[in-house]
Amino acid sequence: MTLLMTIFAAIICTILWYKKPRNDEMKISMLCLMFWGASLMWLVDAVFEYVEIGAELFTPSFADMMNDFYLGLSVIALGLATWLVILMIKDPKGVLKATLFKKK
Repeated sequence: MTLLMTIFAAIICTILWYKKPRNDEMKISMLCLMFWGASLMWLVDAVFEYVEIGAELFTPSFADMMNDFYLGLSVIALGLATWLVILMIKDPKGVLKATLFKKK
């Protein structure tokens, strides 16, 4: 479940990045890299878990699926929060700088 959620988030980000102009001022490429990296991490985790416990990976209990769902939401939320911090530091449109140093 976590793997599927991060793959869907990575696909959506990649589509958004592909549709945007090449200057990438909103740093969507960074978000894509974070989600594709997380997807790769969960894929490796799933392969090693399958090697260790076998076919039980394909028949999870409801509680395991809910835990994976909440973990997937947490991973996506953390990725988005990290992306927002990067945007605030880079401030590509100068909005934060204009707000902080506004003359009264």
